[in-house]
Amino acid sequence: MTIVPQRFEILLVPEYAEGHEGPQEPESALRSAVVEATGDLGASGYPRYAGEGMEADIDAETRTVEALLVDGEELDYGLSALVVDAV
Repeated sequence: MTIVPQRFEILLVPEYAEGHEGPQEPESALRSAVVEATGDLGASGYPRYAGEGMEADIDAETRTVEALLVDGEELDYGLSALVVDAV
């Protein structure tokens, strides 16, 4: 049985060229939010997390954001979402 983390921090960073890693520290992000599990599954089938104006479906195993709303809107072009452990 896999334990699903209850909290993550989502970092919104500028999108980088393939193979180039961008900043992964909260202070380097354009925006960040700590999100907590809602207990629901999102439309993508992954657990839904919400907090601080962000709602995301996150694959906890791969730390991949499968769906994301920022202040009720889709993510702007040119931005990427990274998932890190919440502090």
